[in-house]
Amino acid sequence: MLPAQRQSHGRTRRRRSHDSIEGVKPTICPLSGMPKQHHRVCKESGYVRPGLRISVPKLGIGVAND
Repeated sequence: MLPAQRQSHGRTRRRRSHDSIEGVKPTICPLSGMPKQHHRVCKESGYVRPGLRISVPKLGIGVAND
């Protein structure tokens, strides 16, 4: 079955106004206390998850800043 009338542009846009993407909420790194994205490496400490730390000296990740 088809709808009786077309839905207007305004009504469609009002419905879609709630479909926007939310911003990224950072988590706190347990080692350095700095905010980091979830499932990403912390730039200061190299922490990813318990038991996994990454060190990339070329990018300055997980290396002591002296």
